[in-house]
Amino acid sequence: MEFTAAIIAGFLKGEIEGNPETVVYTVAKIEEGQEGALSFLANPKYEQYLYTTRSSVVLVNKSFVPSTSVKVTLIRVDDAYEAFASLLRLVDQSRPRKKGIHPTAVIEPTAKIGSDVYIGPYSYIGENCYLGNGCAIYPHVYVGDNTRIGKNSTLNPGVKIYHDCVLGENCTIHAGTVIGSDGFGFAPQSETEFMKIPQIGNVVIEDNVEIGANVAIDRATMGSTIIRRGVKLDNLIQIGHNVEVGENTVIAGQTGIAGSTKIGKNCMFGGQVGIVGHLKIADGTKIGAQSGVPGDIKKENSILTGSPAIEHRDFLRSSIIFRKLPDLKMKVDNLEKDLVSLKGK
Repeated sequence: MEFTAAIIAGFLKGEIEGNPETVVYTVAKIEEGQEGALSFLANPKYEQYLYTTRSSVVLVNKSFVPSTSVKVTLIRVDDAYEAFASLLRLVDQSRPRKKGIHPTAVIEPTAKIGSDVYIGPYSYIGENCYLGNGCAIYPHVYVGDNTRIGKNSTLNPGVKIYHDCVLGENCTIHAGTVIGSDGFGFAPQSETEFMKIPQIGNVVIEDNVEIGANVAIDRATMGSTIIRRGVKLDNLIQIGHNVEVGENTVIAGQTGIAGSTKIGKNCMFGGQVGIVGHLKIADGTKIGAQSGVPGDIKKENSILTGSPAIEHRDFLRSSIIFRKLPDLKMKVDNLEKDLVSLKGK
């Protein structure tokens, strides 16, 4: 596929600086550009590469002012990062879709399969399942009995969805993720023995959710573990039983959320965040990487960092003191010696 700068600018409603007939046929990072490539510049720390890149066209923000002359053709847009992302979506959507049902796939007779569906080799679709129109089920996927999957959703290789779960429309689940495995529920019987509590609920995932690779979302003990519409989950995340994740929340990798915690909408969690069970996290909360959250967050749009997590500004002030602790200890030790000397006199 080839596009001129003029076509790209028209699609993005951008302004061209340079040759509108410049042709691009691939995309590349600005620091790894090559002739015929389209790149973007959004982060100021990469500006140096704009003047040396071999890319043919670069997207920049309308507010960007170069510090020296630029050889490449520029397309000015409101948000270069967002514009580049929309072009990547266009390229991705132009790829040919797989269709048809592979002869090695096992589909139980009571399952209902929509039109224009792809079901890859060695996949299993259980009793009374429903797959909406346009779904893509890649090789070695397991879909348990009574599970419903909305239209245009994609399960990548090796995804496992246990029985009775619900997946909405336009969802993407990446390889190795397990949805609906048992919640971590055991009742102590003695100091050394535990009795398993049956997990008879399910997992409900609403529309337009994307879940990364090797994520585990536990089924509810009773009721549902719920992932609301628009949620984006990174790789290697653990979500416990009866958790609810609010709309359009974004969670980075290796985060763990213990059972029955309710997370508000439009939250953002960094990597390796740990949240204990039975908490309520207010809408718009932002939590920095490697933070530990031991209690409710009641104030909307809070920004927290650290373990235990505290307000971000307080954490920054505290970090200055952390760095000075060795010097402060030495001063205290010296003061104690002086006091002992004065008492001796």
